[in-house]
Amino acid sequence: MDATNAIFYIAILIMSIVIHEVSHGFMAESFGDDTARDAGRLTLNPISHLDIFGSILLPAVLVLTHAPFLFGWAKPVPYNPNNLSNRKWGTIAVAAAGVCANFVIAIIFGIILRLTAPLNLQPGFYTITSAIVIVNLALGIFNLVPIPPLDGSKILFSFFPDSISLKIFRHEQYSLLLLLVFIVFFSGYLYPILAFLFHLLTGLAI
Repeated sequence: MDATNAIFYIAILIMSIVIHEVSHGFMAESFGDDTARDAGRLTLNPISHLDIFGSILLPAVLVLTHAPFLFGWAKPVPYNPNNLSNRKWGTIAVAAAGVCANFVIAIIFGIILRLTAPLNLQPGFYTITSAIVIVNLALGIFNLVPIPPLDGSKILFSFFPDSISLKIFRHEQYSLLLLLVFIVFFSGYLYPILAFLFHLLTGLAI
């Protein structure tokens, strides 16, 4: 991947991550928690959300090393589960909101790509549109992995008894090593899922 394409991918990734995080905040607000709004995080301004490592350095390394899977993260949008009108389903909805936002973006641009493929538009259009689909599918799939602090873990563990789920959430920082191991050694196994969904949406191969 040349430098220009790398910049496009990282820019698309950053904005997709921002939309992911803002979706968490808006969903929390819909359940009665204004923590994200009070913190000034319900904004699409990337500066308010960027994590230097997760939003810039890691994606840059993955792109430049031609990694099979591109992902990253931003600073989590804060929310207080104690403020949610329904703690269990509110937590699930907040966690799922970011993933759903990424999948909705992927579906919209996947349909656009499928409908415009026969029109032979400028190659740059297909490059950017494909990148939007790929990046958002990757974020959605990656965040469904049930390892704290990813959204998949919050969705899964919210179905556990409170005595277990609260204990897991309270010690989720200790799962970062497990997440790092997954990223380094196992994230490539998500690529076939990504390729299948991309083809399903667009009719094209990655």
